Amino acid sequence: MHPTKLMNLGHVEFLQALSIMRQEVEVKRQGSHPEVLMQLEHEPVLTLGRSAKNSHILASESELKRRGISIHRVERGGQVTYHGPGQLVGYTLFDLRQMGIGPSDLVSGLESVIIKALSEFGISGELKKGFRGVWVGNDKIASIGIAVRQGISFHGFALNYEPDLTHFKLITPCGLTGVRMTSITEILGSSIDEKQLRKLTARFFKDQFDLHYI
Repeated sequence: MHPTKLMNLGHVEFLQALSIMRQEVEVKRQGSHPEVLMQLEHEPVLTLGRSAKNSHILASESELKRRGISIHRVERGGQVTYHGPGQLVGYTLFDLRQMGIGPSDLVSGLESVIIKALSEFGISGELKKGFRGVWVGNDKIASIGIAVRQGISFHGFALNYEPDLTHFKLITPCGLTGVRMTSITEILGSSIDEKQLRKLTARFFKDQFDLHYI
């Protein structure tokens, strides 16, 4: 089993979370340290991955400012996405070499964790051929984007449980024209317990990646 530090940070400004994540990654690079799973929610923000196009931001700067949404380009793969309240974000700071897995194994594992968590609420999450993330029918409910440096993974996934879905109309989500984003609350027609969701994902992470929380 892999000793793992579970960090439940609650609502965190994006740049603060990014700083914490990068610090934890640097600590891991310096030697043998526990794996880290960060669970949190961001204040409204758009993040652009390494290959993201600015043209996929559809709203004007003034509109984003009015809504209190900032923009940041980051190291992860993928395109543009929205983070905000009502969305569970998980950052996986894993030494992939120590765990004996590759980047594609990590991404597939993240998708599996999300699908299992959704099933606990009676929702059938699916994979879509040729695309990453988790889908419910033709709608996307979770996005995934990771980075790997010197064998250490960081960034991770974003699962919509009750965000303001209108914010996704400000962008071309994941660079996919015509994609509609959905959420657990929209599908069920009622709210869920966010703490329960965090506990479920932590449990399924433990099983999926053979983790031991310390």
